Amino acid sequence: MKLIEKTRQYRRDFVGIYECENCGHKQEYRGCYDDDNFHVNVTPRWQCPKCGKSTLDLGLEPAKISTKYNSWEVV
Repeated sequence: MKLIEKTRQYRRDFVGIYECENCGHKQEYRGCYDDDNFHVNVTPRWQCPKCGKSTLDLGLEPAKISTKYNSWEVV
């Protein structure tokens, strides 16, 4: 699943719309966290509820997502 849009964000917590790279299914996820670990290690492992494939299952590299705050900033 790849991030398409952040719909709301408060500090590092955000709600985002994710899209499956395999079947194109879109879904809103709440409780997301805006840091490099989440974008590189967590979301690529999410399996699509429609087709069951993840970014890693498809052999794709996780997309580089820019965070709102730098990793050293305390918010």
